[in-house]
Amino acid sequence: MKDPQTKRSRGFGFVAFSQSYMVDDAQKKRPHKIDGRTVDTKRAVPRDEIGRPDAGAVVKKLFVGGIKDINEEELRDVFSQFGEVVNVSIPVERETQKKRGFAFVEFVDSDSVDKACLRKDLTINDKRVDIKKALDKNEMARRSGGGGGGGG
Repeated sequence: MKDPQTKRSRGFGFVAFSQSYMVDDAQKKRPHKIDGRTVDTKRAVPRDEIGRPDAGAVVKKLFVGGIKDINEEELRDVFSQFGEVVNVSIPVERETQKKRGFAFVEFVDSDSVDKACLRKDLTINDKRVDIKKALDKNEMARRSGGGGGGGG
């Protein structure tokens, strides 16, 4: 991409693939070099998600909300379609040990998180689940431009 006024390179570009599996193949073959320089490749963020605090974040952990009655192994099975799963964590209430209705899935590679986030219609046990990049509190505050925030 070039700056329209200066005509100088803006330091990034886009590659369009004719088939979605080609993106996966290209990402598996990282690192890539152009003119002898290693380039950082990422999946493009859909326009309707550009304003979200997690849009450009490079993370290996995924937040999965809206889950009920599911165990770690089932989550691992569902999310392994996006890449190698390293860890699954389902938080529980301290006093009751009841599941809190969400989980974290950690992958070997950040591209797996990006692939999962592109799936808007993912269902588990016939229920649509909410998928977002899992950002720590400091990263969320930095990306949202805010300070405030709560306890912990």
